[in-house]
Amino acid sequence: MFDQLTQSLQTTFKNLRGQGKLTEDNIQEALRDVRMALLEADVHFQVVKTFVKNVREQVMGEDVLNSVSPGQQFVKFVHDEMERLLGEEQVQFIQSSHTQSIVMLGLHGVGKTTTTGKLARRFKGEKKKVLVVGCDIRRPAAVDQLRVLAEQAGVDMLGPIPGEGVAAVARRARTQAEQLSYDVVIYDTGGRLQIDNELVAEVAELVSVTDAQNKILVIDAAMGQESVSVAETFNQRCGLTGIILTKLDGDARGGAALSVREVTGCPILMVGMGEKQEDLQPFYPDRMADRILGMGDVVSLVEKAQENVDEDEMKRMEKRMFSGQMDLNDFLSQIRQMKKLGSMSQLMDMMPGMPQMDAVKKAKAAEVGQRQSKKFEAIILSMTSKERRRPKIINGKRRVRIAKGSGTRVKDVNDLIKQFAQAQKMTKKLKSMKGKMPRMPKGMMPGF
Repeated sequence: MFDQLTQSLQTTFKNLRGQGKLTEDNIQEALRDVRMALLEADVHFQVVKTFVKNVREQVMGEDVLNSVSPGQQFVKFVHDEMERLLGEEQVQFIQSSHTQSIVMLGLHGVGKTTTTGKLARRFKGEKKKVLVVGCDIRRPAAVDQLRVLAEQAGVDMLGPIPGEGVAAVARRARTQAEQLSYDVVIYDTGGRLQIDNELVAEVAELVSVTDAQNKILVIDAAMGQESVSVAETFNQRCGLTGIILTKLDGDARGGAALSVREVTGCPILMVGMGEKQEDLQPFYPDRMADRILGMGDVVSLVEKAQENVDEDEMKRMEKRMFSGQMDLNDFLSQIRQMKKLGSMSQLMDMMPGMPQMDAVKKAKAAEVGQRQSKKFEAIILSMTSKERRRPKIINGKRRVRIAKGSGTRVKDVNDLIKQFAQAQKMTKKLKSMKGKMPRMPKGMMPGF
């Protein structure tokens, strides 16, 4: 999402680090580059103006001008201001001693219904009794879509009765929630292609009827400047308490993420990073600032591994690795565990140094890595159990058979065996260092 912005900022930082000291001239040049990078990323012009003003005031201090590492100081101030712009601290949904109600607001096509399903799944994972309510009575199949998502998330769903209005659906849902003691009720509302008085009046009435503690605006991160006016309108009429950004895994410029929080004062609560129900993550301003400035997000990467990887399986594999018993069955298990962490491009964005890679090169590298992973899985599945346990017996004739059976080339089979051999060598080195290095995070195994 922020590839272009990251690359532009990295170029600015690189040029500034090459200077012996900070002067008014090179500071002005660097700030001009930062301003252009933010504007090109479609950040609201007023937000950009405030951002640059605050960084300038910090950088022009005497202590910074006389610093031993002025370039690093400049990067720090840009990072701090970026973090402030995004909210500084992670914020959660407003809790309730009774039923926690959430109204999802936004325009048509931003992903409200999909996000409702993801959110329901997340609360379900927290052992809460969840009800989702279909209040989008105009869009064809909207209620059916929500019903499918509710089934996937394992939560209850209430839809409209033929001829029933939005407010009536909400009243019935509120009554049912109180009678059946639901912990969380999520109302999925309708949208329009553009904001209008009818839409705002409809959702404002629904908010009033539900007396919802959480009024959440769902915004497509690719909306750019339009997102600001949409956020302001909903905030004025409904009193927003939070924002969810969707499609943050896309290739748009991402200005919405850097504008809506500053303009509305509403915190960004969560971000959608993909199509799967588990691809909804809490928003951490400091981690997002790290990623935008090309520093990666190792904390989120480790948390993702801990959340998605089978700990017992990883312990079993680690034991086999360090006992020298690792075979291609273990290698296959590693591939499948890595797939649980998400797409290759998402993982690369979290690794230090990777976010600043040229967008085209990074996309190509991610595609190559994804394709190779699929090939390796197919190749191993085309082997006999004996070949998986004893890769050394795989001679030329067997490689030809395996390649034909997996729909790949002999070269691909050779690449797999070569990478497996490299993983074994790395394991031997790690074994000799065991006890002298920190434990690897779950999911981070040699060879990947």
